[in-house]
Amino acid sequence: MDIRFAGIDPDTDEDGCPTVWVDTETADLLIQGYDADKRTESTCDALSPARVPVPPGEAIVRIPKRMIPIIRKACDELDPGVR
Repeated sequence: MDIRFAGIDPDTDEDGCPTVWVDTETADLLIQGYDADKRTESTCDALSPARVPVPPGEAIVRIPKRMIPIIRKACDELDPGVR
């Protein structure tokens, strides 16, 4: 497993803030974020093509807009065509 740190919320207080890592073996993004509230979960469930609740083992995670550059950086690291 080769996991690399991509970035942390630039407004972090260093205590459990949204963070992005990349797994270079699987090309997966690993994201720590805020739990979505029940209203957000219900709205996402209603918009799901399958119209089913989020299944066990999955979660809706809210990532602040200010982290978009970090997510782009992580995606670029995983996409060999970008380098």
